[in-house]
Amino acid sequence: MTFAPQQQTRYPSGAIYNSAQAGLFATDRRASRIGDILTVSFAENFQATKSQNAANNKATGFDLDMPNILGLNRLESSLSAGTDQSFSGSGSAAQSNSLTGQMSVTVARVFEGGNLEILGQKKLTLNNGDEYIRVRGIVRPEDISSNNVISSDRIANAEIKYIGAGDVANTAKAGWLQRILTDLSPY
Repeated sequence: MTFAPQQQTRYPSGAIYNSAQAGLFATDRRASRIGDILTVSFAENFQATKSQNAANNKATGFDLDMPNILGLNRLESSLSAGTDQSFSGSGSAAQSNSLTGQMSVTVARVFEGGNLEILGQKKLTLNNGDEYIRVRGIVRPEDISSNNVISSDRIANAEIKYIGAGDVANTAKAGWLQRILTDLSPY
């Protein structure tokens, strides 16, 4: 994830005062410019289940009557053959995820309509590894609260990634040989 450089404010008169950014107590301090910081509040809960069943049966057969040629009847007068195939299988999967908490992100781009692209990353170093939370998406300024917080369910085109690295993440992942055998196994 790359971050856009902060846009510099230019002061053509040489003064450091800018009336567009002035105000002490009555000013709306919600994020609106590149580089502004915004807090994302996570309340993500997802549950998904899927199951599938399949059954297939096929039976074929044929009969062949052999003619009696010149009175020679060395073969059985009729032949028959048949096949019977069947397949049945089922599978199911269930997944449940939850992510709660808050993190700060920055405004990376301001679109012509006023919407803001936000980017942010948080790294948590725990006992046996690192955890990364990465957020990217587009927010509407009117969805940002007066205390500069936006709910994660108000982020359009949201990319929220929770990635683990280190001993715990490596232990939870199947080894390379197991992954190959799983891919090759027909059952």
